[in-house]
Amino acid sequence: MTIETKEDIEKLKVIGKIVADALKLMMSEAKVGMTTKELDDIGAKYLVDHGANSAPLITYKFPGATCISVNEEIAHGIPGERALKDGDIINIDVSAEKDGYFADTGGSFVLGQSTADQKRVMKATREALNAAMEVARAGAPLNLIGKAIEKVARKHKLKIIENLGSHGVGRALHEEPGFIASYYDPDDHRTLHEGQVITIEPFLSTKSNWVEESNDGWTLYCEEGNIAAQYEHTMIITKHRPLIVTA
Repeated sequence: MTIETKEDIEKLKVIGKIVADALKLMMSEAKVGMTTKELDDIGAKYLVDHGANSAPLITYKFPGATCISVNEEIAHGIPGERALKDGDIINIDVSAEKDGYFADTGGSFVLGQSTADQKRVMKATREALNAAMEVARAGAPLNLIGKAIEKVARKHKLKIIENLGSHGVGRALHEEPGFIASYYDPDDHRTLHEGQVITIEPFLSTKSNWVEESNDGWTLYCEEGNIAAQYEHTMIITKHRPLIVTA
């Protein structure tokens, strides 16, 4: 999507705030012993109460309102009967639609006491997101996003999940530009343009640089013992720092 009117911006801000607030609420309400389905119900209710529709549900018939991934899972985790435990690293991805506009956000956190490695991965991934947003300017090569993320990953001696990336968003959950790599791809000659709506969502990890799909057809897994994190914002590209609608 490319912004054409002030209404486009305002509508994106509305749905951006809804998904951001739903994410914050779910993070704050997560408790030891709660199932991922119970946590998803909190997010689902918030979306409904604010007139929004779960984007993965209406787009892909995903079996949940949000994606909740725990420990060895990194993305697209199906809410279910898995009970949350102290020390779990949890990723929640919330995307929704309202009035024909879509926004997408996500974040990782640890329930209870976190380990040094968990803290390191989460801090580095937040840093990678910020670094990528700093180079996301109208007229800039799209692959500078991956270059910035890769630089941070190397600095912290972490790996990049190479088959997960950012994407266009706005009028649908996934739009052009398609897959935006979280590593530097010299063969990607696309350019960012003013008013373009995209997500940036780096996935950094301690061991894995690739994810596999589970038998449920949705959940994406890293190798056993891996620690991974993801943070995501939806933003509008400008000549300066992007306008983040999910801040």
